[in-house]
Amino acid sequence: MDKTMYKDVYVFVEQREGVIQNVSRELLSKAVELASALGEKVCAVLLGQDIESLAPECVAWGADRVLVADAPELKDYMTEPYTQVLDQIAREYKPGILLIGATTIGRDLGPRLSARLATGLTADCTGLDISDEGNLMMTRPAFGGNLMATIVCKEHRPQMSTVRPGVMRVGAPDATRKGEIVKVEPRFDASKFKVKLVEKVAQQRNMVDITEANILV
Repeated sequence: MDKTMYKDVYVFVEQREGVIQNVSRELLSKAVELASALGEKVCAVLLGQDIESLAPECVAWGADRVLVADAPELKDYMTEPYTQVLDQIAREYKPGILLIGATTIGRDLGPRLSARLATGLTADCTGLDISDEGNLMMTRPAFGGNLMATIVCKEHRPQMSTVRPGVMRVGAPDATRKGEIVKVEPRFDASKFKVKLVEKVAQQRNMVDITEANILV
């Protein structure tokens, strides 16, 4: 593998019902730090239907480029359509690093995508940094949380990580930032769509989401 062909820090921007999830803001903020250390750019990947209006928000949070895939097949998260589009993007644009939030969506999507790209995936990371050699150092709890392991994917690209929500510091958005917005035309193989969404049932919750809390006691 010619690793020099792969560059930039890509973030899968998770949106639900047209709302960008906070973990994606955390990842964009961290991506700015990583890209700065590498001398590269931050690219946001935004999938869904009628979501192009969210692209400027990604730029404000640090993206230099936003790849927007807008299609009816992407309206609601389904494993196969989303994996196909991200696989297409990764093969065409060749990201050096690809970050995904370790949410219910990300934990489903990340392993599928890494398998198709024949690369490694470090799951549930709590820390990210760049080594002196320019590799992504991915830190996560190991052995039941008794120690922290730092993992490096030296031989394969992209370097993929799912990151726990709430562990990365969110920067301040800058509405004056300028960025490139690129429309991606998804190429689907519908013969592999084996699962259909029949109905969505919203659960009423009166409790506070602790993953969004700044302080836990």
